Amino acid sequence: MVERLDRSGLQVDARLVAFAEGQALPGSGIGADAFWSGLAATLADLAPKNRALLERRAALQAQIDRWHIAHRGQAPDPAAYQAFLREIGYLLPEGPDFQIGTSNVDPEIAQIAGPQLVVPVMNARYALNAANARWGNLYDALYGTDALGDLPKGKGFDPERGARVIAWAKAFLDTAAPLSEATWAEVTAIVAGAELQLATARGPVGLLRPGQYLGHAQDGDWGFVLLENNGLKIEILVNRKEGTGITDPAGIAAVNLEAALSAIMDCEDSIAAVDAEDKVLAYGNWLGLM
Repeated sequence: MVERLDRSGLQVDARLVAFAEGQALPGSGIGADAFWSGLAATLADLAPKNRALLERRAALQAQIDRWHIAHRGQAPDPAAYQAFLREIGYLLPEGPDFQIGTSNVDPEIAQIAGPQLVVPVMNARYALNAANARWGNLYDALYGTDALGDLPKGKGFDPERGARVIAWAKAFLDTAAPLSEATWAEVTAIVAGAELQLATARGPVGLLRPGQYLGHAQDGDWGFVLLENNGLKIEILVNRKEGTGITDPAGIAAVNLEAALSAIMDCEDSIAAVDAEDKVLAYGNWLGLM
């Protein structure tokens, strides 16, 4: 039997009470009494409105069901069906043109066109992977998937496949961040300072669009060069003592791309968080991410 506790006149599953009062509220600056009384007021305001919407949906569905039963076996008549849907208010007249403002909205949503992940928040590992997917290693993505047209064969590192990966990645850089008079495959050294200079056998070159260079950093043997294309960042990692950087002419050990800019932590579509146990799991994973 489910144990329920009284909180501001609400009968709340004890598991939800334990989560809210023991995990979610401490440190938030919101006391338990204020939380439950606020929730009770919100439910008192919205529950009747939600109930009316559900009743309206049920009424529309009943009308649609009766229409289909009445027209069973008849040839489809899209015009008549559309007229019926408009008559019952399921379809409404198209309104005037409008615009949506994006003030006070994160750039990842308002301005930058980039991938978005949808992940079930009830799976902690999936949710954490999605949160960490903001950056992706292009070398790893190409080597380990069929993006090159085939999958890796056998175990251990395949030098031939590795060379294909590097060639593909540098061809990508030629498109995303082209050089003034050379290709990235010709680069033998990267000199990052106030400006980005790249050495080639034919002499130093720079970016065709110098504004794409955002800056650099150094951490021991690792150098980091940050570029930007269409609002998305490209990080080139240089280290002549590690991995691919040992044999690469320019010492490039990896190319990281800004990948999944945002993630929808899904509680409704890919999963169904219905009872208290589900909700505690979903809210707990979300709290952990925060």
